[in-house]
Amino acid sequence: MEGALTARDRVGIQDFVLLDTHTSENAFLDNLKKRFNEDLIYTYIGTLLVSVNPYKQLDIYSKKQMDIYMGVNFFELPPHIYALADNAYHTMLAEANNHFILISGESGAGKTEASKKILQYYAVSCPSVSPMDRVRDRMLLSNPVLEAFGNAKTLKNDNSSRFGKYMDIQFDIQGEAVGGHILSYLLEKSRVVHQNQGERNFHIFYQLVEGGEEDLLRQLGLESNSQHYSYLVKGQCANMTSVNDQNDWRTVRNALSSIEFDNGDIQDLFGVIASVLHLGNVQFESDNKGNAKLNNSAELRWVSTVTCSYVLLSNIFTIQVLSPFTVDYATYARDALAKAIYGRAFTWLVNKINESMENKVTLGDCVAHYFIGLLDIYGFEVFYVNSFEQFCINYCNEKLQQLFIQLTLKSEQEEYEAEGIGWEPVQFFNNKIICDLVEEKHRGIISLLDEECLRPGEATDLTFLERLEEKMGSHPHFVTHKLADKTTRKTLERGDFRLLHYAGEVTYCVVGFLDKNNDLLYRNIKDVMRESKNAIVRESRRPSTAIFNNLRVLLPACFMCTHTPGRFDDSLVLHQVKYLGLTEHLRVRRAGFAYRRRYEVFLQRYKPLCPATWPHWKGLPADGVEVLVRHLGYQPDEYKMGRTKIFIRHPRTLFATEDAFEICKNDLGKDRHSIHSPFSSSPLNTWCVTCSLATKIETCWRGVQARKEKERRQWAVKVIKKFIKGYMTRGEAKTTDNSEYLVFVRQSYLNRLKNNLPKTVLDKTTWLSPPPVLTETSAILRQIHMRLLVRKYVRGITAQQKAQLQLKQITSAIFKGKKDNYPQSIPQPFVETRISEEDINIKVLQMIRHERIKYSVPIVKYDRNGFKPRPRQLVLTQTAAYMVDDAKIKQRVIYTTLKSVSVSPLSDGIIIFHVANEDVKQKVGCHRLLIRIQAGKEGVVDFSSGSESMVYKDRNGHLMVVSHATVAR
Repeated sequence: MEGALTARDRVGIQDFVLLDTHTSENAFLDNLKKRFNEDLIYTYIGTLLVSVNPYKQLDIYSKKQMDIYMGVNFFELPPHIYALADNAYHTMLAEANNHFILISGESGAGKTEASKKILQYYAVSCPSVSPMDRVRDRMLLSNPVLEAFGNAKTLKNDNSSRFGKYMDIQFDIQGEAVGGHILSYLLEKSRVVHQNQGERNFHIFYQLVEGGEEDLLRQLGLESNSQHYSYLVKGQCANMTSVNDQNDWRTVRNALSSIEFDNGDIQDLFGVIASVLHLGNVQFESDNKGNAKLNNSAELRWVSTVTCSYVLLSNIFTIQVLSPFTVDYATYARDALAKAIYGRAFTWLVNKINESMENKVTLGDCVAHYFIGLLDIYGFEVFYVNSFEQFCINYCNEKLQQLFIQLTLKSEQEEYEAEGIGWEPVQFFNNKIICDLVEEKHRGIISLLDEECLRPGEATDLTFLERLEEKMGSHPHFVTHKLADKTTRKTLERGDFRLLHYAGEVTYCVVGFLDKNNDLLYRNIKDVMRESKNAIVRESRRPSTAIFNNLRVLLPACFMCTHTPGRFDDSLVLHQVKYLGLTEHLRVRRAGFAYRRRYEVFLQRYKPLCPATWPHWKGLPADGVEVLVRHLGYQPDEYKMGRTKIFIRHPRTLFATEDAFEICKNDLGKDRHSIHSPFSSSPLNTWCVTCSLATKIETCWRGVQARKEKERRQWAVKVIKKFIKGYMTRGEAKTTDNSEYLVFVRQSYLNRLKNNLPKTVLDKTTWLSPPPVLTETSAILRQIHMRLLVRKYVRGITAQQKAQLQLKQITSAIFKGKKDNYPQSIPQPFVETRISEEDINIKVLQMIRHERIKYSVPIVKYDRNGFKPRPRQLVLTQTAAYMVDDAKIKQRVIYTTLKSVSVSPLSDGIIIFHVANEDVKQKVGCHRLLIRIQAGKEGVVDFSSGSESMVYKDRNGHLMVVSHATVAR
């Protein structure tokens, strides 16, 4: 560690505890950036390891690197994940105690890869016996299986873990791994039925559909096309060039076969996955009473066929348990069932993996005595809209931060007490008040949420919010729109509440809290699932509590990741540093002394700085250190002498000592006291032998340098001569000289061309002019490169862009040549909506929440009587069009009652919905439209062009729509 201090200006400091300005966020960020720019992605904060994902392969994970870190003191080598794993392993054996490694960070930070690296290190470094080989192989093989069923493509990461994982690696008293156990929690089951734009469902669905064998797909009733399944296309990116589902499918199949999954288990598992896909394609329609009925039973027959060994789904719909439901509620129940099936299948999968890794060694004392736990958890999450999932994740991080600070303070205090150094109380933010706010019995948010879910009557998300305001209205870390002051109220919607976490404020939208907390399955569906002989045991809704109880008996050795997309983004990294609590942890670590080392280590390194300790100190190491620091001028308040260690308060004291040591090292070769002959006895002999040896060393070194310089110059002369001769004879017959020159010309041109290739298909000017010898080659390369650019452009078209182009094609067929302003609309991309859900009143959202909103837009509605304008919101769902005025639904038009839609051919924004039996009469040439207002009464809409767009009631009682005149094309 001390050896790296000489390059601290260039590569930063390996341990943040030695950061002089430790309270400055900018200094913290600058140190990370220095190390990142030198491909040094790991940095310590005491025993905590911080990693910045480089998003490229680094040669730091080889078997050679593992050997270097095996059995070495934690601070002896540069920071590395192998040092963390090795420290946990040897501390576990030395202290006969359990240990855990916490891996935290946001999506894309590298948590999953970190777990793999730690497992790979233990597979190589631990004693290799037969049980170890079995456990090692199955631990490593469980990774691709859990990733397939628990990971998904998100906006931040193509392989994001959408569940938390806690793994115990069990060791016997000899340090041999003899077993393992995995606990999963917080599986994001909502992803099964819904994905955000640009995201995918869990990997296994796409791997099965795209990579499954024909016979298997035929047995499961599936087609080899992800676009055919409703649950796989919600995010509109089912097909990805960066993910090879076929190869991943083969990896998962091989892994399942290697960890004691028999063919029956595998067949049943894929049957459950197929049943979820079929269930997503089950659709409903309304009967004449408004109740839901199936419009096609083919998908349902496949559901009951492929899942008969798990749940009696064939009974669910045939007994018409959904008959009292509307289409919306039936769809909601279908989605709830799909999530429950997948969640139970995932729990069963984890249990099977645990059975394969279970400790089966029972001979003698060779049983598991200790374990190392790997806890992979989401980092603190703050999105534009935060819901129930973010609330649970952030609550877990609150608990971890509370535990982490407690264990850090405990270890610091124990070390000070063991060394006889006075402990000074550390002031820090105690987030117990926030944990109590969430988890306190009968008063916390979780208790109130559970009570509201069980309360009889009409319980909604808004009534839950009212209960929160009633119970904790005066809490300093809780605020809502109703409780806030005028300034804060502007930043809160009426359906939001805000918590002041340890890392900052987070605003949560209460919409969906009750549904997600219930994880609703209707009573009759639950009854059918209970009857199944092979029903999977339901996982605990909040297993994180059990995890925290286990962690309280473990020692802290935590690894956190910070995320950066290929380059060092200052604002992004600083955001994660704040929400991972790194600066708070550093402040706790630095509350006392920044540096501490055993006397033997400190004296061995710095003894040349004092004549009394150089070259040998014959007394006790503690006495030698005392003499050394007094010679260096340490002030009494800068250090303390413990029982076995020296404690230095400020990093600048250590830096000054290290700088003096660097100067001393350069002078040692010249100093007459630096080299001593073991045969010299008198001071005169010592001085003579020293001068003689120093002179000989200087002479030999200068000779070596002179010979190297001579060889370098001779080589340079030969190269220059050959280059000139080749240039002069380049047009003559082929010889050795001009052949090598032409090879140089070709290589030089190709290297320059590589760095100056056109970046787009439209770039026609940046192609380099070739030398005469490469004219034909250049033309061929240019053609090949142009084809490559075209191929990249075509392959780069996303599913969303393709859908946009298809919509443009449909629009062209409808409006081209029929609408004046159609040419101006061509370059404008379609948007998903003109009004975000945040701008729609929450009461309206509550009323139509079971209908998927497809499009919303602000409009002006003209009354049928008098054509008075009214500002409204038009909300289009899958089943109906809603006319919304603030918190009221003024009108609902079901699409089945919509007969036609009319627009004018001019440049206006008028649209007319014709409902029921209205007649549409269009007079050709005069742009007049007749509409039926009510039985026996008609209205007229006149369209014309003018210098200014306007809409008004004309003198003749007609609605006049004037559009801005366009220039003829």
